[in-house]
Amino acid sequence: MSEKSLPPTPADSFAPEVYWVDGPEVLPYEKSGQNVTLEVVSPNGLERAYEGLEHQQSGQTKPSDLEPAGQTEQSKSAVNKRSKLWIVGVLAVVVLAISLGVGLGVGLKKDPKKLTPSIETDTRSPTWTPFNSTAPLAKSTVKPSDWRSRSVYQIITDRFGPSDQSTPPCDTAARQYCGGTWTGIMNRLDYIQNMGFTAIWISPVTAQLVENTTYGEAYHGYWQQNIWSLNTNFGSDDDLKALSTALHSRNMYLMVDIVVNHFGWAGNSSSVNYSTFIPFNQESDFHPYCAITADDYLSNQTAVEDMTSRRAFGVCNNVRRTLIRRSIVSLVDVNTTKPEVIATYNDWIKSLVSTFGIDGLRIDTAKHVDKNFLLGFKSDAGIYSVGEVLNGDVAYACPYQKQLDGILNYPLYYPLTRAFQNSNGSISDLASELKSINSTCTDPTLLGTFSENHDNPRFPSLTSDMNLDMNVISFTILADGIPIIYQGQEQHFSGGNDPFNREALWTSAYSTKSQLYTFVASVNQIRNQEIFKTPSYVTSRSSIVYSDDHNIAMRKGNILSVFTNHGSNGTDSGNITLSSTGLGASTQVVEILTCNNFTTSATQALNVSTGEGRPQ
Repeated sequence: MSEKSLPPTPADSFAPEVYWVDGPEVLPYEKSGQNVTLEVVSPNGLERAYEGLEHQQSGQTKPSDLEPAGQTEQSKSAVNKRSKLWIVGVLAVVVLAISLGVGLGVGLKKDPKKLTPSIETDTRSPTWTPFNSTAPLAKSTVKPSDWRSRSVYQIITDRFGPSDQSTPPCDTAARQYCGGTWTGIMNRLDYIQNMGFTAIWISPVTAQLVENTTYGEAYHGYWQQNIWSLNTNFGSDDDLKALSTALHSRNMYLMVDIVVNHFGWAGNSSSVNYSTFIPFNQESDFHPYCAITADDYLSNQTAVEDMTSRRAFGVCNNVRRTLIRRSIVSLVDVNTTKPEVIATYNDWIKSLVSTFGIDGLRIDTAKHVDKNFLLGFKSDAGIYSVGEVLNGDVAYACPYQKQLDGILNYPLYYPLTRAFQNSNGSISDLASELKSINSTCTDPTLLGTFSENHDNPRFPSLTSDMNLDMNVISFTILADGIPIIYQGQEQHFSGGNDPFNREALWTSAYSTKSQLYTFVASVNQIRNQEIFKTPSYVTSRSSIVYSDDHNIAMRKGNILSVFTNHGSNGTDSGNITLSSTGLGASTQVVEILTCNNFTTSATQALNVSTGEGRPQ
């Protein structure tokens, strides 16, 4: 994730010019009474700090949004209980992932009018050409609704695998390119598909700034400078097309991360050379610099989307523009309300999607983009579009489904990871948030459900308890929505904040025998099997069957899941009774991961031993 201009700290009497960069070095705040103290300049953390301010102002403080600075010490006192997964009438786990198929349609003829940006009212003379490929792949016929059946593996392209399958050194702290490519991904699709994944999400593909800055290189893909060319560090146009073709031959989908909010510049705002950017090479294509303040995050959504709105009120001044705090990367904010920009972006996304056979989009920093633009952009893309709306408030995040098909489910992410960090986690907060999402979001089954990503600390950095990690992973896969597992999650990588959570996967030797690799494969297989048997599973809504201080049981379709935060090191507290399973009286059920048989009582109740805290 890359963010907008960094707001001033509350202690500043005037704000030096500072910018968001791609990810924080440390979480920059801590909770102090009813206030948030900003300690270190850092992007993602400050955004979450302001979300925390929102909750405090409304009397709904969410501790998960106010994480302590630095990496959380690993928990050593998690208690011992079992999370079990049940399914009616299934006696064996199907090993093969269910492939539902991708219809690619027929090849499209090249239409120069479609491929060249149309800027009817602009007098500039474009010098760019649309990619280097003259033979676009067929336009995807995958509908947004088709994504419900998918399980997504998120990839940091630079950190997945080199083309030659070598294992070069990769220092995450250096923020440098490490050598991952699209060919490297294609060469190891078996590794992904054998875990039961049916789609991948890859990093942004566009050409980036080339400088090595204070914040490293643009290996992550969020500092683009030319949307009509690809990032040659990842490969050629033909390499990306080959990856797309290889995925589709396996009935897998391709999701590409894209950035429409900003372009990257290695320097401060006064030094931006707009002619460097393609195709938006005029200063009028961008908003002038104006920092977003804490008050804006609390009450001024227009300023969050469009920084020029605050300039009209005299908020920005020369003092802010002339003081420089450090060597920086400016993320120059594109004016997505300008008709010429809108037309160009819409032509570009249609060309990108058809040229490379893309099936879905993840839109970076969506909450900073004009909402009206998002609606038209999604329509022209013609494929599933999920937005990054980094906010834990359902009332703020869910309405984005009016513009986009789905959002990354941050409202669930915070209480989910908080609930399972240790035995003191709040299961009641998790249960409450599930109900809020179900009642507020237009369609929770189109949201992206996740528990780790490249912008947030990995779950094992919060606790080393393997069983708690299994609870979080199984919840992610079996809850409502489209499950997303982040590269390295299956290898129990434990990097904290960015950049340490962007480890090179080859350091794991791509082990297919590791405990979490096989576990992820098993849970994905359970979901895929149920979708194959009962297609309506993907549109069904989860219902909470049972919850207490440490356990929560949910039913979705024929799958009954029981999760616990007691962990592996505590004392077994005995059984829990699920009295509202809806399974019927005297019904035989099977605990999938062990194939043990159980039978409901005459009153349809099911007794569950919480055991060792490890999903089975």
